[in-house]
Order: sequence, then structure tokens, then C-alpha cells
Amino acid sequence: MSTRILPLAAMEKIMKQSGADRVSDKAKVALKNVVEEIAEEIAGKAIQLASHAGRKTVKARDIKLAAKS
Repeated sequence: MSTRILPLAAMEKIMKQSGADRVSDKAKVALKNVVEEIAEEIAGKAIQLASHAGRKTVKARDIKLAAKS
């Protein structure tokens, strides 16, 4: 994924909050790619759920349900 949606600084913050003392640049990029990939999958499922319910608006409950499946 070449477009930068999530900032690398946020990835470092997540890892440091999880207990990392130091975080390499490659680790930040790897986490960003994985998180963005998972987010795209969840978003796609949530859009399908909203559409199935006859809505154009994706709601929080769609995201939560999509994340569970």
C-alpha cells in the first residue's frame, strides 16, 4: 500500500503504549500496513452491511459487527 493514510508517529505511539522501549522505522511501516489492510477489510464489510440494511450511511454498529466477523 503506497498511500499514507495513517501516520507513522501513531504507529510508534501504539507500540510504545504497548510496552516497547524503542521502535524501528521498518516496524512502524509494517504495523501501518497491517492495520490499514485490516481496516480496509472491516470497512468493506461494514459498507456491505449498511447497504444490505438499505442505508447509504455506515454506522458504528456496522463497523462493530463487521469487526466481529
